[in-house]
Amino acid sequence: MAFLKPRERTKERFSLLLLDLEEYFFEQHTAHHVVPNGSKKDKKVRGSFKVCSRSIIFDPEDFVEPILKIPLRDCTNIEFVERETNPFNEPRPAAVCVSCEQVIFIKEVNVIEAYRNERGSKKMTFQLEVQSKTEDVVQTLLQLHRASCLEKLGDQTAMIAANLQSRLARSSFDKNCFQSVAEKPHMECTVEMVTPLVSNPGHVCITDENLYFQPLNGYPEQVIQIKLQQVRRIYKRRHGLKPLGLEVFCTENDLCSDIYLKFYNTADRDEIYYYMATFLENHITEHTAESYMLQWQRGHISNYQYLLHLNNLADRSCNDLSQYPVFPWVIADYGSSQLDLTNAATFRDLSKPVGALNKERLDRLLARYSGMPEPRFIYGSHYSSPGYVLFYLVRVAPEHMLCLQNGRYDHPDRMFNCIAETWKNCLEGATDFKELIPEFYGSDSSFLENRLNLDLGRRQNGSLVGDVSLPPWASDASDFLEKHKAALESPFVSEHLHEWIDLVFGFKQRGSDAEAAHNVFHPLTYEGNIDCDSIEDTDQRIAMLTQILEFGQTPKQLFNSPHPQRITAKFQSTRRSSSITSPVGELSPASPCEDSSFEDLTDESRKLAWANMGSLKASSSCRMHKEAVTGIAVTRDGASLFSTSLDSTLKMFSKEMDFQRSMSFSNMPLSSCLVLADGKTVACSSWDNNVYFYSVPYGRRQDTLMGHDDAVSEMCWFENRLYTASWDSTVKVWQLDSNDSSVKRSRFDLLAELEHDDGVNTVGLNAAGTLLGSGCKDGTLTIWDTSSFEVFQQVQCHTGNIHHLAFSPDSRHILSVGSDSCMKMTDVQTGMVISAVKAEEEQRCFCWDGSSALCGGQSGDLILWDLLSNTVTTKIPAHSGAVTAMWMNELGNTVITGGEDRQMFFWKVQS
Repeated sequence: MAFLKPRERTKERFSLLLLDLEEYFFEQHTAHHVVPNGSKKDKKVRGSFKVCSRSIIFDPEDFVEPILKIPLRDCTNIEFVERETNPFNEPRPAAVCVSCEQVIFIKEVNVIEAYRNERGSKKMTFQLEVQSKTEDVVQTLLQLHRASCLEKLGDQTAMIAANLQSRLARSSFDKNCFQSVAEKPHMECTVEMVTPLVSNPGHVCITDENLYFQPLNGYPEQVIQIKLQQVRRIYKRRHGLKPLGLEVFCTENDLCSDIYLKFYNTADRDEIYYYMATFLENHITEHTAESYMLQWQRGHISNYQYLLHLNNLADRSCNDLSQYPVFPWVIADYGSSQLDLTNAATFRDLSKPVGALNKERLDRLLARYSGMPEPRFIYGSHYSSPGYVLFYLVRVAPEHMLCLQNGRYDHPDRMFNCIAETWKNCLEGATDFKELIPEFYGSDSSFLENRLNLDLGRRQNGSLVGDVSLPPWASDASDFLEKHKAALESPFVSEHLHEWIDLVFGFKQRGSDAEAAHNVFHPLTYEGNIDCDSIEDTDQRIAMLTQILEFGQTPKQLFNSPHPQRITAKFQSTRRSSSITSPVGELSPASPCEDSSFEDLTDESRKLAWANMGSLKASSSCRMHKEAVTGIAVTRDGASLFSTSLDSTLKMFSKEMDFQRSMSFSNMPLSSCLVLADGKTVACSSWDNNVYFYSVPYGRRQDTLMGHDDAVSEMCWFENRLYTASWDSTVKVWQLDSNDSSVKRSRFDLLAELEHDDGVNTVGLNAAGTLLGSGCKDGTLTIWDTSSFEVFQQVQCHTGNIHHLAFSPDSRHILSVGSDSCMKMTDVQTGMVISAVKAEEEQRCFCWDGSSALCGGQSGDLILWDLLSNTVTTKIPAHSGAVTAMWMNELGNTVITGGEDRQMFFWKVQS
């Protein structure tokens, strides 16, 4: 499985899992166990004598012999037996003599099975090969024995911790282990390497080339090395409820990391994290939940990959069984002979937690909840815990289960015997609300099969616990995983997965939303609810911490508002619940706008044009305005283009950028222009509060719309409707009488006046004309339903002016840029800001295709942003002042820009 490293699959018998939970392995010595053999010569068994913080372990070299574990708390006497040199007797080496009341036998005849405990007085003798070490070892054992016999657990823990820190302080990282003599060490400190259920103390050293970990005990190897140039991802982790963990991945998509370190203070952890981050900057971007969400929404990563990334970001790690990655049950049908992924009844309702799937059980739980004193909870157990993880994985990780349960397997009838039975118990059991683990959607089916031939017991019906019983629709374990993976990636799950994310990682995780969703767990499971350090009594603090770690922990909350739905074809079968009617639900494919293109291209060519956007070349330019260009528009046939400027003029150019006409409507600046659908009329907005209509055939002003009490900042047009934005804090909607082809003031009726709290800088419509976006001077982004003129979403998006906004071609997202130098992508359906990028400078205008954006910045450069990875892929020098206006044809192969330098550039994509 994911956390089982190759070295753990070897035939080496000893592992840290033979220790008790929270126990340390300190040192080892080659020794002989002296076994009395009656009158004959004593039998000597060679092996490794291991000193641990709570026990003595002897691991024989002969695998037929069992591993012996002697708990120090069960020892009655530990003494040093001096070397016997009497010439009249047989020489006898110095020895460690241990008298105890219990010995635990492990892996007898090298078989992984439940431990065998032998109680009763015993005396065991061990002779170390390095005789000079014997007395020191005895003194160490006596000190650890005193700690184990202390009455209070807190005192035991403190004494053992002091012993550990003393050992670490007396040692340091061996720099002879450096791979190169030229390496420059940056930092060294004490840490613990974390693996499931166990920690191994030692020293970490980071250089300009490698990260090294050297275990204090030399186990499992003398030093572990990770090349910094191979690191692909690093995560800060919350370990034991404290910000002390650091996890390092050398691959992009692996489930398990290369190393997980727990530091003794946060400052050391952060120092190494930020040092390593400088190496990552050269070849990787640190992703956020929002950036992964965007990739998932647009189908660039699978449901499985997205859940894996969310688990990572929410502190879930395969090295920490108390915070193991959590995945949902998605199938509800485990009885049919065929699995029908086109039938909604096949699937679990992802909008509800497991505990709420069965109404009868939920009613009983809610009745108890209503009468419960504070703090109240609906579910007394969690959906993810170390016990649940090992319940699923016992067949491949038996030693982990034995470690967790003090050397015993669970009762055979309570084990993971049958997938259908497990699902039924999750629906009906009084305390069973567990979800799944990622292995159910992987490719390794060994956790479903008893390949190790483990003796897991016999059930009440007489059957041995063997392989897991599969649903009738699965021919074998591999087939089950294939179909299970297909279900996770199915249209139904893709359409509803966001509902489960809301419960586990999102806004329904806590508070009133969690209560409304019947998603309330015990207070101890939530991050930040309990401050263990504030509990003065050491025993109470340790007990509380242990309870939290073993009980299960809710993931870190990643989203505070509803998670957007994935962009996918609607599930065809009858849905379990009706969808909310909204303008987004009525989206149509992007329709050609009035400014279509200079030339026709296929859809493939359009994609190619955006892919080659970084190769934009300026083919011509002109400077006809006396001040900054504010607007650019092109006729449908591409024969003419128009520009407005702060110099109050409207200019007309040919396709070749040859100047043709100039028109001035007033002595105030013009803020924007657009070509109406008839291709014969140009509308210009002005700072004098008016909109002017210019007739192209007649070459004169046709009419004036006096519509606002302050400057008109921008306009947009759709099917005889004109939308005008103004600094008077309104957007007005005008309807043109379609029975008259002329555009005159008398033909415009005011349909609506959309009020804002501050001046409106920019407006834009989605492709279908069903949504209107408006951006204000105070940074507020508002999305309006154009059928009812009601607010659909409102987001405090920027900290200053919003310069420009535009919907994506599929109308799912809206992108905005502002004076705070931020570029933000907002999900239309939920109002969630799903991507936020801080640019080096203000971006004044842009065009985008939903995944990439071509932006014009304050310095005059054109910047191509990859919004999926939040990276700048290309920077193109353009204007000598800020880029203030931009137009792109629908197919993305032609761009026109205008700037504060009064110039206009005509750009073409070079194939």
